[in-house]
Order: sequence, then structure tokens, then C-alpha cells
Amino acid sequence: MNKSTTALITLAMLGSVVLTGCETMTTQQKGVGGGAAIGAIAGQVIGRDTKSTAMGAALGALGGYVWSRQMEEKKRQMEAVTAGTGTQVSQTADNQLKLSIPNDISFASGKSDIQPRLKPILDQFAQGVNQQASMEVKIIGHTDSTGSDAINNPLSVRRAESARDYLVSRGVAASRIGTEGRGSREPIADNATEAGRARNRRIDIYLAERQR
Repeated sequence: MNKSTTALITLAMLGSVVLTGCETMTTQQKGVGGGAAIGAIAGQVIGRDTKSTAMGAALGALGGYVWSRQMEEKKRQMEAVTAGTGTQVSQTADNQLKLSIPNDISFASGKSDIQPRLKPILDQFAQGVNQQASMEVKIIGHTDSTGSDAINNPLSVRRAESARDYLVSRGVAASRIGTEGRGSREPIADNATEAGRARNRRIDIYLAERQR
């Protein structure tokens, strides 16, 4: 039996132990402790080295994200408010709600000022965040490949920050919002065509609820 197979069997056994865990532990303690242990083994399966093991343990200790009734309801609300705008609303593999908002409704080309069509989307988004104190937000700005990194990188940051500032103006605590700009480094379409470049000019907004 090879190392990966052994680790996977151990992971399955550990999962069973965590689920049936010690009755003296709280639900949060079980989730954090078990998550760290499972994450460590997952790191060994994936990376087979000490660094991956440590990273897996750290990720597991965070408890991960949960897809609750509130998250499902938020997804339905955002699908309704973004209908017809070209915005893609989806649940990620790690249980985050993702809004991929195209440039034509969010920002003018080369600009970071929020356009009027984006505001109702952010208003609805802010309302849901304010109702759930356990939710956290991440906003990532993107550009197409036109222009240099010296232009695109700060532009993508400014766009993410503009969306953050608008959410803050609607009552969302700034401490709950992370921002990042990735310039043209993560295209989702072919930059060789105008249609592809238009898709790549976007902001992605993530909403996540931590396992408690």
C-alpha cells in the first residue's frame, strides 16, 4: 500500500473520529481541532512534505467556510438583482458566494469610478452582509491585457477599493472587507478579441461565512 493510499485511509478514519468526537468538547473546538488534523493529513496527501502539511493544518484550523441557509438565500437574491446584467453568480468549491461583475456595468474603460448600474447590486449585497455578522467579503479587481502592468495593476486595485468604499458607505464595516488587485494576470477569456477583453475587465466579489 503506497503512502497516498495509507494517508487517505487515515484521513477517512480521522474524519469518523472527529464526527463522533469527545462529548466534553464544544462544537467549535471539535471543528477547529479536527479541521487542523484533517488539514494536516490532506497536506501530506497533496504535497507529501512538511511545508504542505503545515499549510494544510493552518487551513484546517480556520474551520473553512459553510454554505448555510443564509448563503443560499443570498445567492438567490443576488441572482435576482443581477438578472440581465451579465453578472455571474456562483457557489465556489470552498463554499463562497462569488459575483463576477463585468466592466460594462461596473466601471468605464480605464476608470475606477463606480457606474450607476453597479450600485443596486452593491446595495443588495451590503444589505445581506449587514444581516450576518459572521460573513466576510473579499473584492478582487481585474483588467484586460491592454496597457502595461504599471497601469493595470494600480487600476485593478482602485476598482476593488471603490467597491469596498461604496459598501462601507452602506454600513458594512471596513474591517470585514479585503481588497486586492490582480491586473491582467487572471484572464477568464481570450485577450486577443474585444469580447474577451471585455470579459476580463471585471471585479469579483466573494462573500463567505466562517464555520463556527
